[in-house]
Amino acid sequence: MRRSSGTIGGMDQLSHDAHTRLSRPEASDAVTGIGWRYVLGQFRTQVLTGSLPLAADVAARAAAVAGADGHLRMDVRADRVVLSLQTAEISWVTPLDAELAHRISEVVGEFRLTTQSRSDSAGSADMRSVQVIEIAIDALDIAAIRPFWKALLGYTDEPGSADGNGLADPLGQGPTIWFQQMDAPRPQRNRIHLDVSVPHDEARQRIAAVVAAGGTLTYDAEAPAFWVLADPEGNEACITTWQGRDG
Repeated sequence: MRRSSGTIGGMDQLSHDAHTRLSRPEASDAVTGIGWRYVLGQFRTQVLTGSLPLAADVAARAAAVAGADGHLRMDVRADRVVLSLQTAEISWVTPLDAELAHRISEVVGEFRLTTQSRSDSAGSADMRSVQVIEIAIDALDIAAIRPFWKALLGYTDEPGSADGNGLADPLGQGPTIWFQQMDAPRPQRNRIHLDVSVPHDEARQRIAAVVAAGGTLTYDAEAPAFWVLADPEGNEACITTWQGRDG
């Protein structure tokens, strides 16, 4: 990974090349310790503000960080701002995204607030970490059904999709859709399932919570890339992380 001189937030300033894809380990390491997490091709964090006006002020300052356009997305809520960074044209993180995460954390610090991946402040009932949801659709003929879902949802082709079949919400409001190739009909199994991507070191905690809530771990041979869990009626979902996907 190329680096240039200078420091940002205690790390070497990363190259401004917005088309150099960071590897998954590089991406995770690049934001470790500053309250951001690498999850499913993007950096995510949140800032707990306690009020909507302050959330709007933080969002405005984050948006004004040089180079953020085309990389930063925000969800402003009554008590927080949820931030994500990704190079939109390739749907992946680059050295510039890592640099922006450090710059935005510094801006947030000027409000005497912090970027954090979990809502674990005193008095908070929401202990969930940042995450990304995808919807997977099993198909025998992906090319035949993909146009239906694209038209139904008003989605567009996902930039940088590894297999070319991903669909994305152009407004960034809904989860990404991807299609999983089937080799035979499976009428007794759900054909649409959720992939819940979580920070890599929180997956087992989430799995334990699912099992405690009545779920069953049905497949873990490809962990830590993903685990398959089922509800009491056999409907399946996956918990996924970035680990175990390289090589």
